Amino acid sequence: MRTKYIDLTTDFGFKKLFGEEPNKDLLLSFLNEVFQGSKHIQEIEYAGNEALGAGRDEGATIFDLLCTGKNGEQFIIEVQRANQHNFKKRALFYTSRLISNQAPKGSRAEWNYNISEVYLIALLDHFTISKPKETSYLNEVFLCNRQDGELFYPGLGFIFIELPKFHKKENELQNDLDRWLFVLKNMSRLKKYSVFLQKPIFEKVFDIATYSNLKKEERMAYDISQKRRWDAHSVKEYAIHEGTLIGIEQGIQIGKLEGKREGKLEGKLEGKLEGKMEEKRNIAQSLLLKGVNINVISDATGLSVDEIKELNNQFK
Repeated sequence: MRTKYIDLTTDFGFKKLFGEEPNKDLLLSFLNEVFQGSKHIQEIEYAGNEALGAGRDEGATIFDLLCTGKNGEQFIIEVQRANQHNFKKRALFYTSRLISNQAPKGSRAEWNYNISEVYLIALLDHFTISKPKETSYLNEVFLCNRQDGELFYPGLGFIFIELPKFHKKENELQNDLDRWLFVLKNMSRLKKYSVFLQKPIFEKVFDIATYSNLKKEERMAYDISQKRRWDAHSVKEYAIHEGTLIGIEQGIQIGKLEGKREGKLEGKLEGKLEGKMEEKRNIAQSLLLKGVNINVISDATGLSVDEIKELNNQFK
């Protein structure tokens, strides 16, 4: 069903909004609102993503943007569609790679570890990483002393924006950060330009997000990006449904062997836990046989691309 505005959390939508030179002012506005006064970014330059290695081949994290600030600070901005067991490790890997790449190569000159700041800003689209009862949708993670919470090093930071926890309506938006998160989460569901967003910066956002304003090749790219997202969601729902049925069936069998109702209930839980990885592999194999894209399977099952490729090789 065609909507008036594009979904800004798709791969295409996010890069169209923030990744093009004429829209650099939008990215600057968004980043400065995210940092909430703790840092003011005056200028940025776009950079390639070669420093991060084969990020796109490593699973559900889509590396969208890498940019550099006026003082050399580096920002990774990305959208994370689905949770994975190694998500936090990958966040550390990406930022560590940017830090280690600052060391001089092939030079005998002394270096005093004068490294620039590195930040990762991740929009979490369909999952959260904080505790369910916590209501904060913006979580900042920095290196600090475990005993007293004193900041150890301010130049390495992770900012996780949990869109599922952002529930504000149009008339509840209090500042520009609220407005940014509202349009990022809800743009494709809006029917018209909201009176609560009447600022030049957001007028530009709505103009860019209008589907009819896209060029023909851009509309095709967006449709492909949107279809991939729908496919990933459908596959994920299938995986959850099939995995739950398999886990319960295994648990019931364990419970029957014990011959007690308590054992049956315990068996259900045990079956879910013990069979979890095997369920994922079985589902991935089934989807591979149906020709589903490896990245989509990774989004849905939580298995890494390497794990899925290994399964795929078993058919050859």
